[in-house]
Amino acid sequence: MSEIYDSATDCRLLFNSATPGESSLILLRSKLSAITQRLGVSDLKQENMLIVASELVSNNVKHAAGRGMVQLWKQPGNVLDMLSLDYGPGISNLASAEEDGYSTASTLGKGLGAIRRLSDESYIYTQPQRPQQPKKWSGTVVLTRFYLDKENREAKSVPKFGLFSRSLSDERFNGDRIYLQRAGKVLRWLHLDGLGHGEEAQVATADLAPVLENADTPESVLEAVDKQLVNTRGAVAIAGKLDLANGSLMLSGVGDMHAYLYDNAQLQHIAFAPGILGREHRTATMMHADCGKKFVIVTASDGIRRNWDTANFSGLFNQHPQLIAYLLGNIMGRMSDDQSICVCTLG
Repeated sequence: MSEIYDSATDCRLLFNSATPGESSLILLRSKLSAITQRLGVSDLKQENMLIVASELVSNNVKHAAGRGMVQLWKQPGNVLDMLSLDYGPGISNLASAEEDGYSTASTLGKGLGAIRRLSDESYIYTQPQRPQQPKKWSGTVVLTRFYLDKENREAKSVPKFGLFSRSLSDERFNGDRIYLQRAGKVLRWLHLDGLGHGEEAQVATADLAPVLENADTPESVLEAVDKQLVNTRGAVAIAGKLDLANGSLMLSGVGDMHAYLYDNAQLQHIAFAPGILGREHRTATMMHADCGKKFVIVTASDGIRRNWDTANFSGLFNQHPQLIAYLLGNIMGRMSDDQSICVCTLG
């Protein structure tokens, strides 16, 4: 069987800081240097990362009046992500902004172009301010991705995914957990939210990777989880299977979690039967769907607010799943609970 990724070890927020001014770059560069040295990153790649970091902070300061932040994330496949998210006016003409020499701030205008050239991958999403169209957020998100091991570059022909997992107040323990397995053209995942938060919630969702490996269908995954959690605080969960070969989705869930299915420009919200695995619950909610060419499935814990739709984030679901996960996690996360999102896409 292929490797199973565990959000507790493979999806980690390493650094998070606001960028009110150019001085914030000092802390970011220091943290980035320490991380890359610890991970054994080559000198050339380290230098590229530091240049990209400088451009991200500079863009936030110049174009969003410092109303933004930068995060560093470790992701599955030995990947390091740098994310910039601001609350500025957005970019009205993204294609022009990415051309060297274009500037709206009396600068050289080489920032976005340099970011694209120096990153292994980069993705940009922007939502300009439009007073006549109130939205949850306006601004710009830039995701820059660096592969620390060339052999682990993401395959182009398989379902892609994005993970976001962050504990309450960035504490040590996180009751939200995502186990994910990608085998050929099949993506399977188990997304859990331990009851409450803190150490006991984390204990309830730990050591469940073998369940995902040994159970075939989402229904059987949840049945096995239910049995294993009997002597714990309990958890709510969603199990999913996305098959690229036949274009199908299978989903099963119990408890206060939620999912969104985006297909053919339509967004469908999915709720699940009430209850807690390991304690009392009704029969799991099950669904099967055929996937279109452009298909996105989002599963989220109750640490992510539900009052959003496609109008709030125009064009977001055409983006890379990791950018989708970062944006929704940061914008729609509730600071009173652990937060987690899993985004899987076809097309």
